[in-house]
Amino acid sequence: MVLHITPYSSACLHFLDGLSWSLVFPCYWLLDRLLASCVATSLEKRQRSQDPCSFLTLCVLISAPLYLLLVLASLPFALLGFILWAPLQAVRQPYLYTFHRSRCEDDSLCGQGGAGIGEWRPQGRSFCFCSANVCLLPDSLARFNNLSDTHRRAREVGKRIRNGASRPQIKIYIDSPTNTSISAASFSSLATGFRRTSSLDQHCPVHTSAEGPDCPVHSPASPDCPMHGDGTHPKPTADCPLHTSGVQISISAPEPDPEEEGDTGNHRSGEQMGADTGSMTASRESLARYHGNDGGVGISSNNTLSHVPRTSIFKRAARKRRHGDETFDHEISAFFPANLDFLALQEVFDHGATTRLRGQLHRYFPYVLSDVGRYGWKGCCSRFKFLNSGLILASRYPILDARYECYPNGRGEDALAAKGALFAKVHVGTSHQEQRVVGYLTCTHLHAIEGDSSVRCEQLDLLLQWGAEFRQSSSQPPEGEKVLEDLVAFDVILGDLNFDNCSSEDKLEQQHALFTQYKDPCRLGPGEDKPWALGTLLDPSGLYDDDVSSPESLQKVMENEEGRKEYLVFPPSKSQCPASSQKGRKIPLKGNGRRIDYILYSDEGLQQDWKLELEEFSFVTQLAGLTDHLSVAMRLAVSTGEEEP
Repeated sequence: MVLHITPYSSACLHFLDGLSWSLVFPCYWLLDRLLASCVATSLEKRQRSQDPCSFLTLCVLISAPLYLLLVLASLPFALLGFILWAPLQAVRQPYLYTFHRSRCEDDSLCGQGGAGIGEWRPQGRSFCFCSANVCLLPDSLARFNNLSDTHRRAREVGKRIRNGASRPQIKIYIDSPTNTSISAASFSSLATGFRRTSSLDQHCPVHTSAEGPDCPVHSPASPDCPMHGDGTHPKPTADCPLHTSGVQISISAPEPDPEEEGDTGNHRSGEQMGADTGSMTASRESLARYHGNDGGVGISSNNTLSHVPRTSIFKRAARKRRHGDETFDHEISAFFPANLDFLALQEVFDHGATTRLRGQLHRYFPYVLSDVGRYGWKGCCSRFKFLNSGLILASRYPILDARYECYPNGRGEDALAAKGALFAKVHVGTSHQEQRVVGYLTCTHLHAIEGDSSVRCEQLDLLLQWGAEFRQSSSQPPEGEKVLEDLVAFDVILGDLNFDNCSSEDKLEQQHALFTQYKDPCRLGPGEDKPWALGTLLDPSGLYDDDVSSPESLQKVMENEEGRKEYLVFPPSKSQCPASSQKGRKIPLKGNGRRIDYILYSDEGLQQDWKLELEEFSFVTQLAGLTDHLSVAMRLAVSTGEEEP
């Protein structure tokens, strides 16, 4: 169980790789710029049409020939570097494991809400998972998806993810056997009650996981102020009474990053293109305020009650809904879930984008697996790979073991990338018998070309086979050592599977054995999704429309049926060419778009009497303007069935 912390096993190989890439990079960058100048995004076309002097068009006409001359001049050096670089890829490690102790000085402090990998409590724990396709291809290739400026987008993606995940988690408990939701109006009433009855001098009307002078952190058994952040329900006491409305609030948030204290992230950048221009990046401050009367009282970034400007952030609680007899909430959220534990990303192909994104993620996630996959020729990937797998896995819990496998059956342009599956084993706790409590994660990206259902089914077969082999091998103790068997808390698959559950063209994938071993929270059965399930593939032609230019505006559009028809990609129909734009079409549309991004979980292989319970499922719009996919998130509660001692 050795994790690879360097790309090569020796410093000499690492030096040769750097030398070869320094020879290749100038030609690579110039070629990328040359191709990018020939493919304009819809935003750039709009800007050029509004340019009375045609200055932008003139710049392109001048720069393109210049780039071409420089490419030809740098080509001999690039060929020399390529001859040196290509053989080195055969001995390159399949992934890079990085960890930042600055985010986790003590392993016992890592993990959800500061609970970390300490003793596993009988009531269990909840974990939050998220998957996102961020389309960080080389700039010239990203433009075919109507996206550009890959390096800037990579940095902004990382900022939005960590700002959304590091906001306070607000839980609302209702003291009623039937009422399971709270409306905006009732919350306004609750807020008013807070202003009348609560102050910092009282005993913890708001519970936080961050220690403060007015509300120190107590153990769950504390008689003064029980914590409500670890999957337990609130137990009101004389010191911590329920609000008169029967509602109690629990707030938990990770410790703020000292390096980011001055960075609110709530900025408007003139350099941002299109959808990012004028859009707000969620920050701790803006995410912790609520809409009240007369300025109102809010919750500041240090989790204390304070006077803050008015904003409508708490109205989002009203958007959480339950359908029929479902036991979990579902919502369309403008923000990534608070206290996010595990993040799986796809299409992080560009090396420079990987470096920038990883740096941002490390400000929230201590453990990251990146640079996943092979280049060149290697093993089952018999065709030359110009791009790696594009997968990244970030975790707040220590990673114990990892493995990458390459799909051997890619076709067409998909065969140029080392698409595959990344498997990881994480340490999430320790039982009172000193047994490790672990979880298994799988991040994958399947074949993308439409009509190749047989290829994707073969890849799903391999995914199940490799997953079983990884769980078996990683559970074997080292030779000569006797250790207690690991306790498995969860087994989750995240990724872009490139098929949806409603298209007639994807019937083979919809009936695959994957869905008998793993549960899809959005699925009723083959060919039928739940009514609230949402497509995750956005129509690239509309990425820069004002209606979807910010997380909040995209959220509003996705909550509207007509908006979904306008901006989501739907399964192609016989009366429409699949390649044509969907905007403004009049043919009837069924369903809520193509849902190709998945989070699946399995309750097989858990310990006896252990139970998995889905708490919430979210479609996230916080990456509006940065990618052509919606993100998906899921919160899963794991309980042991034991009584609290």
